[in-house]
Amino acid sequence: VQLQASGGGLVQAGGSLRLSCAASGHSFSTYGMYWFRQAPGKEREFVAVVSRSGGVTYYRDFVRGRFTISRDNAKNTVYLQMNRLKPEDTAVYYCGAARYTYSRPTEGEIDYWGQGTLVTVSS
Repeated sequence: VQLQASGGGLVQAGGSLRLSCAASGHSFSTYGMYWFRQAPGKEREFVAVVSRSGGVTYYRDFVRGRFTISRDNAKNTVYLQMNRLKPEDTAVYYCGAARYTYSRPTEGEIDYWGQGTLVTVSS
């Protein structure tokens, strides 16, 4: 599975962005899909996951209620809708794929990674 993330950019605090992650290869629907992020000087951290069917999602507390993860298996794409963005959301956002849906995954549990897309939120 190859993953290509897009949709990052510069936005003011309180604004919105939608990230996309397109997958190539087969069997997209057999993978749980993840978003992680890495802020400058910090370790990469889990943000959200959507299950293979799209029916189950998990979020970190710091994005719950502001971010929504979803997927379209017909388009082999996973999305992250980010609303009410804050300066502390500034980071490179990475999509990932894993055979299982983990509610609090570690980086080592992700089988495939996209290249990352930069989100900058100005105050």
